[in-house]
Amino acid sequence: MIHEGERNQSAFILAEGWACSFKQLADGERQIVDVQIPGDFLGLRSILFRTADHSSEALTRIEASEVLAADIFDSFAEAPRLATAVLWAASRDEAMVVEHLVNLGRRSAEMRMAHFLLELSTRLHLVGIGDRTGFDCPLTQFHLADALGLSAVHVNRVLRHLREEGLVTFQKGHVAFDDFFGLVALSGFNTDYLDQDGPLLR
Repeated sequence: MIHEGERNQSAFILAEGWACSFKQLADGERQIVDVQIPGDFLGLRSILFRTADHSSEALTRIEASEVLAADIFDSFAEAPRLATAVLWAASRDEAMVVEHLVNLGRRSAEMRMAHFLLELSTRLHLVGIGDRTGFDCPLTQFHLADALGLSAVHVNRVLRHLREEGLVTFQKGHVAFDDFFGLVALSGFNTDYLDQDGPLLR
């Protein structure tokens, strides 16, 4: 959908399905920097920058609305509240990237996984497709590895350990929270950086 290095890219607003944004390395390895769910922007920086600084691809069948740079800039002039909403979305995306950096640099593999799944749950809850019991998730162990800076083998071990500890089960495309608050305690997760109320944590 979006190709790193290309100019004059469009952005998209995701209505249905899942996508991811990533950086591709010269050796073929990649780092997933964000996972997009319904309601999210894809490629906002691609229309604000002259050159796209990352790539984005669909992970499932999706429905998305294309947003051209000219259209969004015209809308900013006509609807300042829209500009504020887009600025909030960009700021939240930056806050999530900061939290992911902390994940990669300072949290253990188990904490990274727990935090990542809780973040997804909180975001999905906001759009009505996730709750404290769990959520459907199309991510494979390879996606999780690329997002969390782990190998697929390590991801498998981490998920098995979390399951054996009675915290979470991720099987057949579904995340089931066996001990939601135990997972919160393990990861130190809170919703402040997402700038949304956290009813799941109450």
